[in-house]
Amino acid sequence: MQQHQLPEQYLDMVQEYVMQLAGWISQQKGSTTLVVGINGAQGSGKTTLSGVLAIILAQHGYEVAQLSIDDLYLSKVERLNLATNVHALFATRGVPGTHHVQLCLDIIQQFKSGIGFVRVPRFDKGIDDSVPEAAWYTYDLPVDIVLLEGWCVGIPPQQTADLLMPINELEAKEDQEGVWRGFVNHALTHTYQELFQHIDVLVYLQVPSFDSVFLWRQLQEVKLFRNQQGHGDCQKAMTADELQRFIQHYERLSRWAMQTLPLLADVVIALDDSHHISKISYKNTE
Repeated sequence: MQQHQLPEQYLDMVQEYVMQLAGWISQQKGSTTLVVGINGAQGSGKTTLSGVLAIILAQHGYEVAQLSIDDLYLSKVERLNLATNVHALFATRGVPGTHHVQLCLDIIQQFKSGIGFVRVPRFDKGIDDSVPEAAWYTYDLPVDIVLLEGWCVGIPPQQTADLLMPINELEAKEDQEGVWRGFVNHALTHTYQELFQHIDVLVYLQVPSFDSVFLWRQLQEVKLFRNQQGHGDCQKAMTADELQRFIQHYERLSRWAMQTLPLLADVVIALDDSHHISKISYKNTE
């Protein structure tokens, strides 16, 4: 667990909550590969949760694969093409429409087939680009459980009427006609929902407020920069203003997730202002 740079108190939460969640996940396992979706806003801890769950489940004899939708981001060149042909905001990674969704769907279907092996792409946030195929992950099949994590995993699309008013300064100034958010919602409505249909159980990390997202993502930025130091091609850490603008790309759907996923998810993990787990709720068990 050292790779996640976890604070000491996280180990207490592992004992009290995460081991319980791992046990619940193992009870959902049937005869085929179980796909667990993990959703959480930026900086909420979904990657850390996925990593710790993988360790615990492996200790109990399960073959586990970790898959982050972040690793399926379009390359920098592909996003620039999208920015040129659709809307300039697509130069920034993150929103639906900036992932290789069909590739992700193919990978999930390969995992569920249980035959052969699976190659999983990687995306390096330090250089904001995909890495060469030689550096991809390889999983031998079959695996018992796939943990699919990502900030937009499992989010339903919005209604067209919901898109009319901008939600923040970025949308008001840089997407005045609603082209960007309309394209995002169209992608979410179609290819992304097809992918999400393959999720067997959905876990939602519930942040206390959207204000927490900025504070926690700031900590994540520091960690990312620290991990990238020594690599000649890494980008410098974002300033507070740059980070604020970056997060605004995610704000609409993060707030939408806060409204919808507590009702849709099979497991809701409530986080307090100190980033500690305060409660876990399991659907149909309370």
